[in-house]
Amino acid sequence: MNACPLCHPHNERRIHADRQLRVILVEDSGYPGYCRVIWQAHVAEMTDLSPADSSRLMAVVLAVEDALRDVLRPAKINLASFGNVVPHLHWHVIPRFADDPHFPEPLWGARQREPDPVRLAERRARLPALRAAIAARLAAAR
Repeated sequence: MNACPLCHPHNERRIHADRQLRVILVEDSGYPGYCRVIWQAHVAEMTDLSPADSSRLMAVVLAVEDALRDVLRPAKINLASFGNVVPHLHWHVIPRFADDPHFPEPLWGARQREPDPVRLAERRARLPALRAAIAARLAAAR
């Protein structure tokens, strides 16, 4: 557990944090708006959580998805919880666009194209609005 990068993060771009979980923007140049929802306690699986805690976690994942759809207008949202490399419960919430580097493949699939720098810049310019939208949804859910 001492080596867990999610237990001991550095340089996270946090949008929200409380005693149960945190929401961060992932540094990935080809995917502006890529978020991760991380459970604070070091557990590996959803079933390690109580029903109330798993409901809270999924409510936050869905709030992040909703904000991404509203602000960035992606073609699709990918939700993933693997933990094969880092067995600490977290969800990837990834806005996908028809022109992103891997679409329609998963991020971890074969690269399909180089992204358009103008469109990437437009999406990056909306990140402050995304941060505000996520924060507003989480504040309203309390």
